[in-house]
Amino acid sequence: MKRVYDFLKNAEVYYLATVEGDQPRVRPFGTVNEFEGKLYIQTGKIKPTSRQLMANPKAELCAFKDGAWIRVACELVEDDRFEAKKSMLDAYPNLRGMYDENDGNTQVFYMKNAVATISSFSSAPVVIEF
Repeated sequence: MKRVYDFLKNAEVYYLATVEGDQPRVRPFGTVNEFEGKLYIQTGKIKPTSRQLMANPKAELCAFKDGAWIRVACELVEDDRFEAKKSMLDAYPNLRGMYDENDGNTQVFYMKNAVATISSFSSAPVVIEF
């Protein structure tokens, strides 16, 4: 899991794919945090991303860095605890202008049943399950 975290953190931007009805939706994200042995992402409850994940928690992340790319297929599970939200916002203090642990909007999800594949054109794929 640490290798997945490091890849996403170093890439700085990854793309999160969700589903809305029968239409895929993809958008750039930048938050990834390790908390209590799980990888988390963050969004706002007022965003379409939140509604899409609540309707269908299956998602995929993709990022590219230094000639390699990662794809992470997972289920994203909401963690509504204050501590999980605080950990994320402490890791990304620049978000505090828009989000707060107690604002009723901040939402964090952890990855469950995750399968990450790191690939490049120069080496065999590496598969990491967590």
